Amino acid sequence: MQSSIVAKYAEAGPPWYTIYPAAPHFSASVGAKACEEWLRRLPAKEPVSLYLHIPFCRSLCWYCGFPTTATRRDAPILDYLTVLREEIRLVAEQAPQALPVSDVHFGGGTPTLIGPAGFLALMELLRHRFAFRKTATIAIEIDPRTFTGEMAEALGTAGVTRASLGVQSFDPLVQNAINRVQTEAQTKATLESLRQHGINCVNVDLVYGLPNQTVQSCVQTAAAAVALRPDRLAVFGYAHVPISRKNQRLIEEAALPDIAARAEQAAAVAETLVTAGYRQIGLDHFALPDDQLTLVQQAGRLRRNSLGYSADTPETVIGFGASAIGRLGDGYVQNEVATRTYSRNIRAGSLATAKGCRLTGEDRVRAAIIERLMCDLEADVPAICAAHGFDPIPLLNSAEGLAMLAKDGIVDIKRGCIRVRQEHRFVTRAVAAAFDTYRHRPAC
Repeated sequence: MQSSIVAKYAEAGPPWYTIYPAAPHFSASVGAKACEEWLRRLPAKEPVSLYLHIPFCRSLCWYCGFPTTATRRDAPILDYLTVLREEIRLVAEQAPQALPVSDVHFGGGTPTLIGPAGFLALMELLRHRFAFRKTATIAIEIDPRTFTGEMAEALGTAGVTRASLGVQSFDPLVQNAINRVQTEAQTKATLESLRQHGINCVNVDLVYGLPNQTVQSCVQTAAAAVALRPDRLAVFGYAHVPISRKNQRLIEEAALPDIAARAEQAAAVAETLVTAGYRQIGLDHFALPDDQLTLVQQAGRLRRNSLGYSADTPETVIGFGASAIGRLGDGYVQNEVATRTYSRNIRAGSLATAKGCRLTGEDRVRAAIIERLMCDLEADVPAICAAHGFDPIPLLNSAEGLAMLAKDGIVDIKRGCIRVRQEHRFVTRAVAAAFDTYRHRPAC
């Protein structure tokens, strides 16, 4: 990998493109009334995904970029759970009948902090308000430092099928620098407990680009994670944005690796995982050869949305909780980020939608191109445009920077089909950004 090329495109800092347009370009002109209308227009028989955001942790990790609050008490979590249940009722009542559910995702924060009883009751409510398919998958994010055997049993009883364990790094020096001390033993015990209760699809999250991190420590962490033999691993690059994330101001910037070092770390982790038998999925995921993600990627059916990479995820995602993002037929909606404001709106009997984006035809075709690039590292632009009734020529001509990407050897372009070269897969976001017309607009 040529570090100069990586540095040239990495410095631009494009979005992660789990959704398009990205959330900073959502507008307050899309509010609760629009969300209600869009919910009422959802097709009654088409499956939906549900996302529930639990914005609480026992302690705050300094690297975290998600909206979450540290609390040692259970009272705020229980109060939030009461409001969340009310939001589920309000949303479900907008649909003419119980919508069919194909998958449910619990994120945070630390979703397991709601406890066994709270989780079981929440799942019972969801099953009452929605029509779960027999094959519905239920996924949850877990912090091994606070996980208990009782919670593992509750997850198994509730039918959870997938779990994602936060690890980030096993290096003590890095852990102290990000305020997240977690042993390999804790992680192993959590994974074993999950499997004992029938939760056999487990993902491990790793992060590169953290303070005091080196190529060697990244490889050692990856090797330790491989020894646990999770089904999947997600390898993310740390995004340092202390202006918007106050907790990141506690990180010593001088200890952060530079762009070239980050690229070396990412490449070394990828090599370690591939050598261990994992297949690279899209930009930053890895899965065993018989995992569903691997199989759908081979079949050309890998999807990417606000829930990450998935297999044939429905177009509709309904988000619950503070800051949750949903995608309805007409566009995107996002709830109030502040827990207090979110709760006030729900308690008043209104949806908590703060902003959103009404998708145009052009937004949809650009989103489809970006999704294929992020999933397959290639996109047949003329074919995608034909499926959406668009002329590909003006769209290709307006793709800012595409010619330079080709000149620099990042992509190959043939008859409108764009392919990212394997050695440059880590700058795929820069290729996707060529089709992002919102990129240089001011955030709303």
